[in-house]
Amino acid sequence: MGDLAKFLIFLGCSIVVIGVILLVLGKVPLPFGKLPGDITIHKKNVVIFAPITTMIVVSLILTVLLNLFARWFK
Repeated sequence: MGDLAKFLIFLGCSIVVIGVILLVLGKVPLPFGKLPGDITIHKKNVVIFAPITTMIVVSLILTVLLNLFARWFK
């Protein structure tokens, strides 16, 4: 039970930290969604948005961060 409690505390703290980061990043003008390679198609009544480059950049950043955390907590 102690391991489960520690995991839930860690998960809760992680969610709080991610929420604070999202609040701060919402006020900082970042180019995400407007990078070269992000596809936006405007038609009459339809807008299609495929942020290909943004997804790749976010994926790389999260991969590096999660690997660092995994090695730190190992």
